Amino acid sequence: MRLAFMGTPDFSVDILRALLDSNHEVVAVYSQPPSRSGRGKKERPSPVHMLANELNIPVHCPKSLKSETEQQIFQDLDLDAAIVVAYGLLLPQAILDAPKYGCLNIHASLLPRWRGAAPIHRAIMAGDKESGVNIMVMEAGLDTGPVIMERRLPILPSDTTGSLHDKLKSLGAETIIPALEGFVSGDLKPVSQSSEGVIYAHKIDKKEAKIDWSQPAAHIRNHIHGLSPFPGAYSMVGDNRIKMLSVEIAHSDGNGNESAGTLLAPPMTIACGDGRALKILTAQRAGKGPMSAEDLNRGLQLPLGTVFS
Repeated sequence: MRLAFMGTPDFSVDILRALLDSNHEVVAVYSQPPSRSGRGKKERPSPVHMLANELNIPVHCPKSLKSETEQQIFQDLDLDAAIVVAYGLLLPQAILDAPKYGCLNIHASLLPRWRGAAPIHRAIMAGDKESGVNIMVMEAGLDTGPVIMERRLPILPSDTTGSLHDKLKSLGAETIIPALEGFVSGDLKPVSQSSEGVIYAHKIDKKEAKIDWSQPAAHIRNHIHGLSPFPGAYSMVGDNRIKMLSVEIAHSDGNGNESAGTLLAPPMTIACGDGRALKILTAQRAGKGPMSAEDLNRGLQLPLGTVFS
């Protein structure tokens, strides 16, 4: 089949590689325009863009697909299907209708739960026990299309957004070829999403990142892991802003009367609002890389009884 691939971040790269390793032909790649970052604000292509460049696949980076010119360019590709993974642009109906078999999207949640921009973050923050990928036929609505194939996996207490992201991108790469081929052959029939259980995964706001130690330990763990590695849930101790990256629930080493946020045991076990505690495993100071709690506290020398706010 003649395919176009539409994706931008690292999550999309493994899925593009899976398509390139198949018997199908990726004739064009669409990705977000290069962003300016780093010293000198140099243009930096997306991970998908860079892979396509390495393999000499034509790359299109329109700011919008609403113009008749861009829609005609897409139409002229004469596609059997387009595979869309975290692309970042809305696809007008003319784009959705152009390929023979339409546009297929890989979404990192169990639809209709967590439609929208941040499904991995939100699933962990909500304490979900499982996640997965859904491959659907795209419609004009936000993640509303009928589902061709679903694959599930458990969310472990130790999972962060970073680790779950990597598991799901691998699962998506394993799933896309059988889903695409099964759909085109007619062996897989799209199933409409339920109208019940719809939840939107709104984009993460940095204002959400402050840790509230008065909450129960499990809630705080989910909050920290859901925002790890980016943007990172943080707490203040004195003038130091500490991002907490990975934690585990621990038995409190205090007498149960300590204020939430109190450092109970070395290197960094902190009291929570339900009488339990969190043992910090990895964290990060401003301007530093991630490090173990032992290394962090070796630099800060925090006495027991220190209160994180």
